[in-house]
Amino acid sequence: MNKIISMLLSLLLLAGCGAVGTVDIPTLPGSEDSAVTEPEEPEVTEPEEPEVVLSAEEQKALEIMSSMTLEQKVGQLFLARCPAADQAQKAQDYALGGYILFGQDFKEKTKDQAAADIQSYQDAAATPMLIAVDEEGGTVNRVSRYSQYRSIPFKSPSALYKEGGFDLIQTDTADKCRLLSSLGINVNMAPVCDVTSDSSAFMAKRSFGGDAALAGQYVRNVVSVMESEGMGSVLKHFPGYGNALDSHTEVTYDERSLDTFYESDFLPFKEGIAFGADAVLVCHNIVNSMDATNPASLSPEVHRILREDIGFDGVVVTDDLYMDAIRNSYDIGEAAVLAVLAGNDLLCCTEFEVQVPAVIEAVKAGRITLERIEESVMRVLLWKIDLGII
Repeated sequence: MNKIISMLLSLLLLAGCGAVGTVDIPTLPGSEDSAVTEPEEPEVTEPEEPEVVLSAEEQKALEIMSSMTLEQKVGQLFLARCPAADQAQKAQDYALGGYILFGQDFKEKTKDQAAADIQSYQDAAATPMLIAVDEEGGTVNRVSRYSQYRSIPFKSPSALYKEGGFDLIQTDTADKCRLLSSLGINVNMAPVCDVTSDSSAFMAKRSFGGDAALAGQYVRNVVSVMESEGMGSVLKHFPGYGNALDSHTEVTYDERSLDTFYESDFLPFKEGIAFGADAVLVCHNIVNSMDATNPASLSPEVHRILREDIGFDGVVVTDDLYMDAIRNSYDIGEAAVLAVLAGNDLLCCTEFEVQVPAVIEAVKAGRITLERIEESVMRVLLWKIDLGII
């Protein structure tokens, strides 16, 4: 997608070039001729327009998007929390890009029932959906915490490493992917890339630890296995949670220097991206060295760093917009609009029935350009094609 945009910009620049002008040549003193004949104007050859060559996947995504209405395009930008009722109908009505499932979606169901429900959402959707869960291992397990799915819940990354190193982590990751795939889940919101040195910090039990280089090796191993198993991966929580407080319940501030992020926190994200990570999730922390006003998830500058400095061109996802760090400071609909304007491709949310119409209205009012929407739709569709669900 970035290649296509670059080529289009090149064409615009060429179209804006003016013709070469002529220069007046003065009569020289003492010359026998009263004037000097101007040389003939050189023939200007129009530059050839660069050919835009699309891959088969890009062509397929473009064809799908070209048949969508504005409402359907906007719907693709939403990874919605699976509602308690009318899940299939709402997936269809709002043309949602996907559902994210939580423990309540598995607790009272057998494996077969859970798989059948997920399939019903897919059957209802005009465009196949991303079906995601947070199955990190340790304190965050949406599926394996219930014995009907697995006799023992998946262990935390740090516990696995102590027990059997990266070999065990690879085996464990493959087991996760196969369990989730058997239910119809195609995205695991993992691995956690945060570097956390304080054992009492909110993210401590979920992160691999305080050694950025070692955390990078962990991320590399997990992403590689997920890629080979056909499971979508999501690196989180960019730009790095560190020892910050819990943004589920309050606005959190990160006072660390920019150098700290480049020298430490970014390293696991770079490893994951280098090994084919599909998506990056951006947290709600206010990182003063990057943007002292906006949460990272709503900050154009944080997204610029991720795109330009880190070089990520895949899908960017917000952390859940239902978290108090956002809900306590922003109007529900406005939060979604700001998230799109900041550069997110997928909005992880609960209140999609308010937020989808808010983004549609922002496009109609001219606050968000159609090009901005389509840029994200292309990324989402390309991810789905890569996962083999389209």
